[in-house]
Amino acid sequence: MKKSENKKKISKWIYWTPRILSILFILFLAMFSLDVFDSASTFSEILIGLFMHNIPVLILLIVLLISWRYEIVGGIAFILAGLLYIITLLMKPQFEWYMLSWVVTISGPAFLVGILWILNWKRKR
Repeated sequence: MKKSENKKKISKWIYWTPRILSILFILFLAMFSLDVFDSASTFSEILIGLFMHNIPVLILLIVLLISWRYEIVGGIAFILAGLLYIITLLMKPQFEWYMLSWVVTISGPAFLVGILWILNWKRKR
């Protein structure tokens, strides 16, 4: 009886952890869009800025909704999102060494969430 209870706890943990971390990661990325609020900006400029800043958030939100049912999609998409961020950062002409800390801050959680989605997918199979 004890082993089956532990298995259920682990299964619940593996099921919910990538979902909760995905939501938290998406909210974390959405926080970066708050820099569009400026006293010199008009209402339409703020709306356009919010939309532009939140395009990755909206894409990851769609990925999350699909991943809720098909975990492999979340695993691949979050890992690719982390890789895409690294590539775009390294391609900047004004790249500086301190920007590598941004890789850890943005891509690290994306990789973790992607790995957890893949673990969930493997566990389900």
